[in-house]
Amino acid sequence: MFDVTPIPAFNDNYIWALTSARAPGETVVVDPGDAVPVLNWLQQQGLKLSAILITHHHHDHTGGADQLRKHGSAPVYGPVDSPFEGITNPLRDGDTLSILGHTLNIKAVPAHTRDHISYLQPEDTPQLFCGDTLFLAGCGRLFEGTARQMLDAMNYFSSLDDSTEVYCTHEYSLANLAFAASVEPGNADIRRVHEHCHRLRQQGHPTLPSSIQQERHINPFMRTAETAVAQAAEHFNGNPLESEVAVLAALREWKNRF
Repeated sequence: MFDVTPIPAFNDNYIWALTSARAPGETVVVDPGDAVPVLNWLQQQGLKLSAILITHHHHDHTGGADQLRKHGSAPVYGPVDSPFEGITNPLRDGDTLSILGHTLNIKAVPAHTRDHISYLQPEDTPQLFCGDTLFLAGCGRLFEGTARQMLDAMNYFSSLDDSTEVYCTHEYSLANLAFAASVEPGNADIRRVHEHCHRLRQQGHPTLPSSIQQERHINPFMRTAETAVAQAAEHFNGNPLESEVAVLAALREWKNRF
């Protein structure tokens, strides 16, 4: 598995830096929205940037890629047909990528944006780099995609091994957990994780990574089949909801207003 270091950027972004004993002296960064903190970290660590991974085209995930390429011409991997023109090595759903001596499985997870992909390192303790599709206790806004696509993405994530570490790209955990508690006020797991994350933030630590096992217990967008979640969504909607897609759509609209 990778050793993963968060490089904070902007107000709440994390740029994930990946290193491995299989490739000493090298690193890969995920979603570098800003080049400056990455360059500072590389200098401090004495590491060479060997590749850049992009999950989707939004500027806070891509804005530093071009500048970073000027400091070593690292290839930029990202979704095929992306509006971001800096991708040098486009990836499609089902592709695999060998990086730092590890294999990454590419999965298209359009919903937040049409071009969104995720990267899964499946060995030992699996590691998922999911951009803005899956958050701790949340999911991304449906800027370009549909509730059906987001539900498909949630089902894919839910199918992964319990031990899979979840590396999303924003520190949204406390706000997401507050919303999750409103959806399921009787869910003791949500209260427990909320208290833990609150302590972490008070100490200046990231709340990430999460895990797939944890998300199955606390994330309303992965719990659309649960009766309590569906009933809460129906109460917000004011009408019966006939499918999990409708439940997710109602939850997402509720979260937009929360």
